Amino acid sequence: MIYWIFFHMSLLLLFGKKAFAQIRYTVPEEAKGGTVVGNVARDLGLDVTSLNDRRFRVVSGSKDAFFEVNQDNGALVVHGKIDREELCKGSGACVIDLKILVENPLEMHYVTVEIIDINDHSPSFPEKQQTLEIFQIAEHTPPGTRLIK
Repeated sequence: MIYWIFFHMSLLLLFGKKAFAQIRYTVPEEAKGGTVVGNVARDLGLDVTSLNDRRFRVVSGSKDAFFEVNQDNGALVVHGKIDREELCKGSGACVIDLKILVENPLEMHYVTVEIIDINDHSPSFPEKQQTLEIFQIAEHTPPGTRLIK
């Protein structure tokens, strides 16, 4: 058993280091493609000039098609339109977990992006101003009584 632990630790040291970082960003739903969510390289303290050589990229799941990293400046950008209602199907918080990989040495960083709901289905009313009339209703009026002006 101890040999397996030693073996795995040796592989990790031999082939690179695995860094754990947790970064959290927010972006409003329906943000346009190219919208900058945050600068992952800056927030991780990475050298921007080496990102291309280190193959800085998003490597996790299908939802990640919404985001990509710019290898020139380290920015996490929206890749396509995000529809929160479609993506999260009415759940409370809408988050997408991303894995960002950097090579030479090997580092894996975890980024969480919360999609903020915008009021894209706001109610509308036919009249800008409506008047409210107040009626005096007797205490002994039975429930269900129709009141006519």
